[in-house]
Amino acid sequence: MLRIISVSELNSYIKNNLENDSKLANIWVKGEISNFKRAFSGHLYFTLKDNNSLIKTVMFRSRALRLLFNPENGMSIIVRGYISVYERDGAYQLYAEEMEPDGIGALYVAFEQLKQKLEHEGLFDKRHKKNLPMLPGRVAIVTSPVGAAIRDITGIIQRRWPGMEMVLVPAAVQGNDAPAEIARGIELLNRLGGIDVIIVGRGGGSIEELWAFNTELVARSIFASDVPVISAVGHETDFTIADLVADVRAATPSAAAEIVVPDKIEMQRYLESLGARLYYAVQDDISLNRSKLERFMKSRVMQQPVAVICETRGQAVDRITERLNKAIKELIARDRNRLALLAGQVQALSPLATLSRGYSICTEHGSKEIISDIRQIEIGEKLDVQLKNGKLLCEVRKKM
Repeated sequence: MLRIISVSELNSYIKNNLENDSKLANIWVKGEISNFKRAFSGHLYFTLKDNNSLIKTVMFRSRALRLLFNPENGMSIIVRGYISVYERDGAYQLYAEEMEPDGIGALYVAFEQLKQKLEHEGLFDKRHKKNLPMLPGRVAIVTSPVGAAIRDITGIIQRRWPGMEMVLVPAAVQGNDAPAEIARGIELLNRLGGIDVIIVGRGGGSIEELWAFNTELVARSIFASDVPVISAVGHETDFTIADLVADVRAATPSAAAEIVVPDKIEMQRYLESLGARLYYAVQDDISLNRSKLERFMKSRVMQQPVAVICETRGQAVDRITERLNKAIKELIARDRNRLALLAGQVQALSPLATLSRGYSICTEHGSKEIISDIRQIEIGEKLDVQLKNGKLLCEVRKKM
């Protein structure tokens, strides 16, 4: 008898067969990413293709969180996973468990991607770099308390500047917990205060062992630090994101210790040398000025000041006196002419001049009120008449 099954049963049957195929349970597939999408859930969806074919691929969030790089369209990758069926759509697809770039390592891709991102944001810009203090009062170190780096750093600092105060913030320098512990150490020191410079680093190792210093978390914590940070990671040939963000990069932890503090003996010698140079410079200056003073004291102006003043300034005084006398005479003559002119004008306007020409001035008797209108007086009224050489008392007999 013919058995009829549902679509769901068919898809389930195909799925079981695919998943039970050992060849498809753990396979490596190479291809190019297209139609890449990162869902809100954190799952990754994309198509893996070559020149002739394609397959839909899914990487769940739990696996995607382990990626050290960001997948992008056009990137050639190698995927390890298994084949199964998405029963709802009846479509088989590749479920990715691991992913790495084809031809170059995942860590290298992650390094370049983060480097480009932070560089674009300006975290490597020199204008953000802080200067190191010439002689710090307190040096902080963020590293493993049991590694060789801490022994190298503390040993060299103590040798170069005995008694230098140091603060150690223990932190893992490799492994999954390392980035968070390093970042917390830097933030703690900034909150603590009283720290003049921070050394962050570890000894050499593989790229995987140094990877904590290539993480975004550590890079941003270094950039956010108000205290100058020296990055001292690995050997001279090792280069990390932390080196690019830090205010100063030291090739090794030992080099960081030599950078952070000067050599006390050399500093003392240098200061002694400066002191000697200053002493001799002052002595030379004193000797030079003493010679100048002696020459000056022997000069004629100091030996015979009155004579020099009379000789050098006497003629000048005479010239000034002549100029002053001449100016006074010219001023007097000018003012005399002006006075004569004004006197002539006053004379022309004087009432006495008018009287001398036969005119007279009439006023009421005993009053100074001048009579200028015949209506001001009456018959029989007495008047005073002023002539040029005297005054008359008159009586009005008649108006005409």
